[in-house]
Amino acid sequence: MNKFAGLMAAAILSISIPAVAVAADLTKGTVKKIDLKSKKVTIIHEELKNLDMPAMTMVFRVADEAMLESVQEGQEIEFAADRVNGNLTVIEINE
Repeated sequence: MNKFAGLMAAAILSISIPAVAVAADLTKGTVKKIDLKSKKVTIIHEELKNLDMPAMTMVFRVADEAMLESVQEGQEIEFAADRVNGNLTVIEINE
């Protein structure tokens, strides 16, 4: 009976542990312009596969305005973008 209780406990724990989050697809880009007032950043970027968008230069909103303080114009970055409330938004930046 003890083995059965141990197996049940292991099964319950394995079900209750949340799945590991899948990392967002990162895209290489260069910060062209930072607009702190409007909380936007212009990025010259490679193809955004998750948005089915070719390489281009475009303006994005940022999910967190602190992201704008961590980058500088001309800086090369890796970032993830997605549609948030219908707006193209940078959701992650790696310097």
